[in-house]
Amino acid sequence: MDLLDPRVDFVFKRIFGSENNKDVLLVFLNRIFTEAGEPPLTEIILMNPYTDKDDPLDKQSIFDVYAKTSEGKLIDIEMQLFNKYDIEKRTLFYWSKRYAGQLKEGDKYPELKKCVTINILNYSFLKNDQYHNVFHLREDRTGISLIDDIEVHFLELLKLDERIIPSEGGLINWLLFLKGADTSYWEVLKMNEPGLEKAMDTLQYLSQDSEARRLYEARQKYLHDEASMIEGAKSAGIAEGIYKGKKDVAKNMLAMGLDIATIAKATGLTEDEIKSIKL
Repeated sequence: MDLLDPRVDFVFKRIFGSENNKDVLLVFLNRIFTEAGEPPLTEIILMNPYTDKDDPLDKQSIFDVYAKTSEGKLIDIEMQLFNKYDIEKRTLFYWSKRYAGQLKEGDKYPELKKCVTINILNYSFLKNDQYHNVFHLREDRTGISLIDDIEVHFLELLKLDERIIPSEGGLINWLLFLKGADTSYWEVLKMNEPGLEKAMDTLQYLSQDSEARRLYEARQKYLHDEASMIEGAKSAGIAEGIYKGKKDVAKNMLAMGLDIATIAKATGLTEDEIKSIKL
């Protein structure tokens, strides 16, 4: 049986964002926070649990996992299968909406609670070898914290080698599962992290369910098409920028009194394109 890919956000939310698997999410989050040197959580409330109404092709459906702790801290977890670019600006934009959205008219600023964003990326983003990076708002030279309310995690799956299986518990076991480690390694991962067993069982159940597989394939196609459009737009933008640059160079060469044939050879533009600039 071919397993569904847990990196597809639709599947990720079914595993970690359903009421039945809230215990799985809690263990996963505690591994993230423990590795970052923070105290473990005791309880979480799902703010947008998975339901059968989550349509993989509906742009209104939200496939991140949004939870709140018993102390009111807000946690948003998003799985990114493809690079949508500008992830840092996108992260801060949605973080700010979560943070500001806590206050209703008449509420006071001290009522604002900490917001944590956790981005799980299926691509390389930061220029270091760490698979787990955590950002806070601190003074650059002294490291003094301005406020603890902002916290952003980046977990980069491509920085893991799925053939190197750890011999002890920890976050890396969960990330290897998400990355798609060979099922022959699952027993070791479960021994290291017993909480993974329920996540694995859920993935196997979904993989055997015909309706879940249909929805998964629809979502997978949608994500691939979206990624292709983004790449196409990026390529078109680069090409347009190069063309504009060539025209600027040609314009300067014309101002210097160079002949059209020389400019065409130097820039790669046609003589007609250069004449249109001259006009």
